[in-house]
Amino acid sequence: MKSLREVIKEAEEQKIAIGHFNISDSSQLWGIFNAAKELDLPVVIGASEGERDFVGVKQMVALVKSIREEFDYPIYTNADHTYSFERVKEAIDAGFDAVIFDGNKVGHDQNVIVTKQCVEYARAQDRDILVEAELGNIGMSSKMLDGIPEGAEITEEMLTVPEELAEFVSATGVDLIAPAVGNLHGMMKHGNNPRLNIERIAQLREAGGVPMVLHGGSGITDEDFRSAIEAGIGLVHINTEIRKAYRDGIAAYLNENPDEVAPYRYIKAGRDALEGVVAERLRLFARR
Repeated sequence: MKSLREVIKEAEEQKIAIGHFNISDSSQLWGIFNAAKELDLPVVIGASEGERDFVGVKQMVALVKSIREEFDYPIYTNADHTYSFERVKEAIDAGFDAVIFDGNKVGHDQNVIVTKQCVEYARAQDRDILVEAELGNIGMSSKMLDGIPEGAEITEEMLTVPEELAEFVSATGVDLIAPAVGNLHGMMKHGNNPRLNIERIAQLREAGGVPMVLHGGSGITDEDFRSAIEAGIGLVHINTEIRKAYRDGIAAYLNENPDEVAPYRYIKAGRDALEGVVAERLRLFARR
């Protein structure tokens, strides 16, 4: 089976992107996998620190690995938004295919130091592990938003600068980089999220020389997604949008069946709603 590194490289060459979707239980995993398998597309399963703590770090890897082995399918794990070297190490030791060190809580110099430490630890393993870092502030919460979070304002000064990104990649050796290009974590309650700076994406991809990841994909327009992928985005993160679909599917079922107490019945409604959203996004990212 191809490695995640190979899958992302091939996607970039084809001017398409791989979908990355977060889970916090097995039903969400099945919904994402069912959508990907139906379309015959690779997919990445993300799990933040909170999601990993809820499911279990090793258990998260085991769940995805069991599907990969049973179906011989390109489904991969990513330790999303990890805030310390210790927790990056924990995820690598547990068997994740990729890890993200999120240095938004520390200064630039410390971001470089810890990211490099994560890369060195990953390289010392006997398997291929991708290390991703963030450069630029796009907020930190996957939830429905009334407005743009403080510190993540979409201005020219807040966007990642090509020269800084090139220096960061060179200093750390990261495999993937997630920049600030007008995106933000979370999903606006009223209307679409802010537009992306497509020109900046192209400049950053050329400057950094490594695949780029678009975080905060929920709420972005289809037009911006396609343009961003053409400009150099190889992996797209979606979380809030599928969380909302999952919640709304369960709520609708329970509203129609208020006496239902069997979790597998109302959770299935959430899974099915999530699966539909994942399928739509995967088609868009792969130009299907």
